Amino acid sequence: MFEIEYKGANSVIISTKKAKLVVDPKLSLVGQKDVSTKGAIELATESRFSVNGSESNLQIDSPGEYGVADFDILGIPAMRHIDNETEGLKSTMYRVEIGETRIGIIGNISDKLSDEQLEKLGVLDILILPVGGGGYTLDAAAAAGLVRMIGPKVVIPVHYADKQLKYEVPQDDLSEFVADLSAPVEVMTKYKMKQPLSLQALMTIIEITRS
Repeated sequence: MFEIEYKGANSVIISTKKAKLVVDPKLSLVGQKDVSTKGAIELATESRFSVNGSESNLQIDSPGEYGVADFDILGIPAMRHIDNETEGLKSTMYRVEIGETRIGIIGNISDKLSDEQLEKLGVLDILILPVGGGGYTLDAAAAAGLVRMIGPKVVIPVHYADKQLKYEVPQDDLSEFVADLSAPVEVMTKYKMKQPLSLQALMTIIEITRS
């Protein structure tokens, strides 16, 4: 049905047989090569994480409704973790629907989501969110709290400590989030979705090895 790869920082690639969605591809910000968006849909939680690839099929970096290829996308405005309420909503969360599966993609946001924001995210099967903290993004406790609030079947953590990445501020180890959420963990190189998650009994953390 689809598969998810982790590239580092907040960047993931979601691929179906017909199309590819590249999230936050600008990895040069953390000392790596930017992810190619050629022939793909580029999705950025903040405009600074976009590469504005001229060969991408579509570039999305703001709230709105988008329907392209196999993806139905809803962008929801959110406040960044590093901002205060007077600075406005500079980040975008996304709900991505692929068939009957709903995926939530969370960037470097504040954990203080409103009822309206939560309602727009809705019931999610998979939640992808940063967990590294350091005053830059959600830390383990805030990320775990948000996961419990939303209640997805699958949690894919991103943006945590990695010796190969040069983050602006030190990030916490993934183990801190795992311990806080206290859910079973599966480690894999790609997450492959083949059957309905409604059949899955327990919430599971999927640790995708960075490729």
